[in-house]
Amino acid sequence: MPTISVVIPSWNGRALLDRSLSSLQRQTLIPLETIVVDNGSEDGTVAHLNEVWPQVRILALERNVGFAPAVNRGIAMAVGDFIALVNNDMELEERWLEELADGLISHPEAASATGKILDLKDPTRLDGAGDVMSWYGLATRRGWRELDEGQYDTAEPVFSACAGAALYRADALARVGHFDEDFFAYFEDVDWGFRAQLLGLECRYVPTAVSWHLGGATADRVPDFGFRLQRRNEIWLVVKNFPGAAFVRYAPQLALYALTLAFVTARQRRARVFWSAVADAVAGLPGALRKRRAIQRSCTVGLHQLARVVTPRYPLRHPVARVLDDRLFGMVERRRA
Repeated sequence: MPTISVVIPSWNGRALLDRSLSSLQRQTLIPLETIVVDNGSEDGTVAHLNEVWPQVRILALERNVGFAPAVNRGIAMAVGDFIALVNNDMELEERWLEELADGLISHPEAASATGKILDLKDPTRLDGAGDVMSWYGLATRRGWRELDEGQYDTAEPVFSACAGAALYRADALARVGHFDEDFFAYFEDVDWGFRAQLLGLECRYVPTAVSWHLGGATADRVPDFGFRLQRRNEIWLVVKNFPGAAFVRYAPQLALYALTLAFVTARQRRARVFWSAVADAVAGLPGALRKRRAIQRSCTVGLHQLARVVTPRYPLRHPVARVLDDRLFGMVERRRA
């Protein structure tokens, strides 16, 4: 069995860590090491870990550098063949690690594996069952907020893994590269998954690897900041990873999603935050384009292969957008059929 390192990034998460660390302690497959990367916490996290969890390796950063940089620093310390990333607000079923490891061992073509994540506050509902990426430029967790009625109980390839509870091959992390630190937080895991897909590396969904997520435990402290990062990073995700042919073919879908997002955020009185995120994305375009050139040069798969994991349709939330979507693009699909 390959050795496994676990990396847990944490920011002011002292009250959450005991739950996640306890669930790791109960795993049927014991990890080689657990590394907590503390992101400049001010709640006594490091002292608490030293006192209660002396077996845990601690990397204490002086300030909050963001999720992606913290994860990268933890990965750099890790020595396992497989590396699990676990948020501090996750609780893991006792076979979680073993099931994901079996998934990777059984599927050598997979660079990462993800399981079924349930809502800790309401375990009847899904928090996610792998990530979905659409040609609209929209990425989301598959099944989010749906009742868990067995609709995602089939092991299968998915687009990418939520890095809050996922297992990666160490050699795949080296090949694909680190999580993009410019993202700071949000969609850095989808971006990594997209880069892996462009290299022909799959992500495996393992429904028997179950975890529970206390959603919003960190993000709710800074809601506008998180929303701004999401909107900015969505743009960089597309700019970096969409093949040129995808831009040409799916430009109308990209435009429809962008217009829908602008309209919805205006209705939610978040237009200022939205346009600030767009400005940030534009300011960062030179860097994103430099990364794009490197990513597209190393790409080994074409649009046809990506079509197996990138969905051509995704239901937009606003009713007017849904009608336009069906009239504009649903008709095209029906003609092709």
